[in-house]
Amino acid sequence: MIRNGVSYASAILPPVRRLAAVFLLLTVLAGCNSDDAPPSANFVPGGRDRFEKVLERERGMPIVVNKWASWCGPCRLEFPFFRDQAKKRKGDVVFIGVNSNDNRGDAEEFLKEEPVPYKHFEDPKLEIAAAFNAVQAFPSTAFYDSKGELAFVHQGGYASEDALAEDIDRYAR
Repeated sequence: MIRNGVSYASAILPPVRRLAAVFLLLTVLAGCNSDDAPPSANFVPGGRDRFEKVLERERGMPIVVNKWASWCGPCRLEFPFFRDQAKKRKGDVVFIGVNSNDNRGDAEEFLKEEPVPYKHFEDPKLEIAAAFNAVQAFPSTAFYDSKGELAFVHQGGYASEDALAEDIDRYAR
């Protein structure tokens, strides 16, 4: 139908497009709220406080903490080294992952591709990484001795599993 030279469809279409755009924007923004994200089987809830409680609970065992992100190439390269060392040292060394400055969906997808036999903490604001002086470099690996003391922080990725194993032997005891 055309009235006064304007068709019904052309009069209605712009407001419908605007409403659709607003709806799409609200949907995207609602999805960005990580506080409402469902719990994950891969991630331990609780942030830095819970991380520090886990370190305290595991006192008596050496601990290796690997800070990583799904977008980090060197992190992806070294992940199999951590998986293999965690399997070989099960019961002797505790491994913990810290996913920092990352998107939960991307991190979950990466963990499906590269599963490891230990849990991870989400650290979107690098608060956990700050607890072991590893805010800047990706990846970073912290070694705690069996007394719970931070013994060493390796900044950057490991080029080989042997290099990682040497640092575990040297610092996580």
